[in-house]
Amino acid sequence: MQYPNAAFAKYQGVGMTSQRTRNRMVNALIEQGIEHPQVIEALRQVPRHLFLDEALASRSYENTALPIGYGQTISQPWVVAKMTQWLLEAGSVSRVLEIGTGSGYQTAILALLVDHVYTVERIMPLSEKARQTLSSLQLDNIEYAISDGHWGWAERAPFDAIISAASPDELPPELLEQLKVGGRLILPIGNERQGLYGYEKTLSGVRKTKLADVLFVPMKQGVEV
Repeated sequence: MQYPNAAFAKYQGVGMTSQRTRNRMVNALIEQGIEHPQVIEALRQVPRHLFLDEALASRSYENTALPIGYGQTISQPWVVAKMTQWLLEAGSVSRVLEIGTGSGYQTAILALLVDHVYTVERIMPLSEKARQTLSSLQLDNIEYAISDGHWGWAERAPFDAIISAASPDELPPELLEQLKVGGRLILPIGNERQGLYGYEKTLSGVRKTKLADVLFVPMKQGVEV
């Protein structure tokens, strides 16, 4: 395999965190409909175990969400792949806003696929830990902010694409406002019952598509320092 830099090769893992285990995960995702070649390659490259506590490392490549502290989770690989694939289906993307940095795993996938990632997290310790992990992988096309995800990041708008790892009760209008015409926005919506929705912003309006039934953490108000 070719890695984006030497740092990736350094963290490839052994045993249950090895490249072979990661390849098995990716092959299972392909069987579940993931077909975008660049997304598949990014999933093969990024060491998911690096974004989890050592006690959970052996479960890193299971297709399941896992806890990362503060009541948050790292999304299951299929969800990460599905959301990323949908964002890129319309063509190349330069600037992406991510709502909910969390562990930084989704951030890393995006950083390999787009020019610039702007990522917002409301829990400062999570943001700081993710920044350290992503820095160890020498991913330098990421900008971080501590903020309420409902607000987006107006100072860096407009964005070609927006992705959220937290579920609001309804679509925050600020996110749609910060999306370029021709851009795509994907996020879960709902409380106890959630759907994964894709929005395409056009000159004539917004097209909404339900992509799956999902279960994400809620998008909460305010910040935690």
